[in-house]
Amino acid sequence: MEKAAGCPAVGGSYPQKNAEILSSQYGINLFLAGLLLTFAWAVHAVGISKSHLLSYLITLMLIQLLWMLWYLCRSCTQRRLIRDKDTHAGARWLKCGITLFAVITLILDSFKIGYYIDFSNCLSPAEGIFPVTHAVHTILQVYFLWCHAKDVIQSFKTLERFGVIHSVFTNLLLWTNGVLTESKHQLNEHKERLITLGFGNITIVLDDHAPQCNCTTTTLCSVFSQGIYYLYPFNIEYHILASTMLYVLWKNIGRKVEHHQQNKTPFKFHGITVGMISGLLVLTSTIAIVVVYLIQIGGSKIKSELALTMFYLHAIFVLALMCTAGIVALLIYRREDRSLDNSKNPARKLDAELLVGTAAGSWLLSWGSILAIVCAQGHPKYTWYNLPYSVLVIIEKYIQNLFIIESIHREQEKANDDIKTLRIVTISRGNTLSLTPLHEEIYNGRTACDSGDVPCLLKGSICGTENDGAGVTKEEMSQDNSLVMHSASDFSFYSRNSVTNNKRRILKNIAAFLFLCNLSLWIPPAFGCRPEYDNGLEEIVFGFEPWIIVVNLAMPFSIFYRMHSAASLFEVNCKT
Repeated sequence: MEKAAGCPAVGGSYPQKNAEILSSQYGINLFLAGLLLTFAWAVHAVGISKSHLLSYLITLMLIQLLWMLWYLCRSCTQRRLIRDKDTHAGARWLKCGITLFAVITLILDSFKIGYYIDFSNCLSPAEGIFPVTHAVHTILQVYFLWCHAKDVIQSFKTLERFGVIHSVFTNLLLWTNGVLTESKHQLNEHKERLITLGFGNITIVLDDHAPQCNCTTTTLCSVFSQGIYYLYPFNIEYHILASTMLYVLWKNIGRKVEHHQQNKTPFKFHGITVGMISGLLVLTSTIAIVVVYLIQIGGSKIKSELALTMFYLHAIFVLALMCTAGIVALLIYRREDRSLDNSKNPARKLDAELLVGTAAGSWLLSWGSILAIVCAQGHPKYTWYNLPYSVLVIIEKYIQNLFIIESIHREQEKANDDIKTLRIVTISRGNTLSLTPLHEEIYNGRTACDSGDVPCLLKGSICGTENDGAGVTKEEMSQDNSLVMHSASDFSFYSRNSVTNNKRRILKNIAAFLFLCNLSLWIPPAFGCRPEYDNGLEEIVFGFEPWIIVVNLAMPFSIFYRMHSAASLFEVNCKT
């Protein structure tokens, strides 16, 4: 183990680079082994059962628990030491979000424990141990992230690299397991709906992993089994957020942090009323659409077609609004002359890469739908709405990514030094009065001009001179003219500041609106409202199994994109 010491730059960085490469390869192999085991269970491979997969995940969680306990104990013994912190990592709102998802994940674990108790006669012990271990893992991990997400580790760096990357890929495997379990449930429901829509030529074979025994209490079993699948979207988001926060911690190991004061950017509701109200209307209408969709789809062919048509029309309207808002924001940025912050920031770099990378999932689905519409021989009426919907999904993500990435790279405005030194001097019959108002008053337009006095900027000298005489000299006349010129420049500054404030207000409203719209668009696919499954046209063109594989691979990234965009837009709103 190497501790931070005064080593030469080259000699010190070389072994650390090797440690980074070795730890990343360890994590990738850990993930691939778990991924293969998960796939083998999903396809009912001979000799592979669910207990094997759960045992592997339990082992990974126990190793991570041991590492986190060791790190926490070591941190307690060194609490008096001053440590480097990455002020950009582990924002408070991100911690609050992951805590909310963790609480719902704990409810999910309690449902799984109840489900195991009811079916204990025919379930393996691993299915009872897994939710208990996962609950302990969730509690300790959230505490760890709250306390140490900002750490820049400078001691025991090699060991810590392996511990952190183990945690990253453990969460990714838990995310994969959740995605697969939830997808299999959605797929079973989807196969039953296709018959209702008239696609009888598609073979319906349910992929059922249900226990082969009777439940001890039928009512509770039904509650647990149904409730589990409604809670999985929150569990999925929890693990992907945890893995991203831990990845930033891994990238920060051994990093030299520039010590500078970061401006705090608290969230404020003031000035974003229009954006919030518009976004809440979209959110409310989306929830209503999802409820109606889930009730109507699969009821009959007419009801299913009406549900699909309703979904597409609502989504087209929302996406068009989001495109318009994004274009307005980008036009405002084009009219501003503000430099970009190009300093090294792992958290910001990861945000930008995740936005583009996860957007590719929904782009893949959209291009698949467009190709299916173009190539299909028959077109039910409702499938034509899928064309503008798919095109708008591509355009909207393109525009939104540009807006978010540029926003998080723009430097925050600093207070103008001239404002801080601004002084109001009134001259009355040769007497000089310094009022020295606060710069907040200048921003609000409350200056001495309101009472008839003349403002001016003092830059190291006094604007007026005292005169005991009753007459007005030429020097006083020239000073009056100078004061008028200063007043004109001040008013010009006020007008520029007013324009800037209006732009900021518009941008904050756009960010708030897009934030709520992304939350709205996260809800339908997360809770089973997936027209990519239900319209049936893509299955006819590409074949049932190939298209389902594409959807199951791309949909998790599409869902994560919406939640990650919402988180990024919240940060944009705070910074603007």
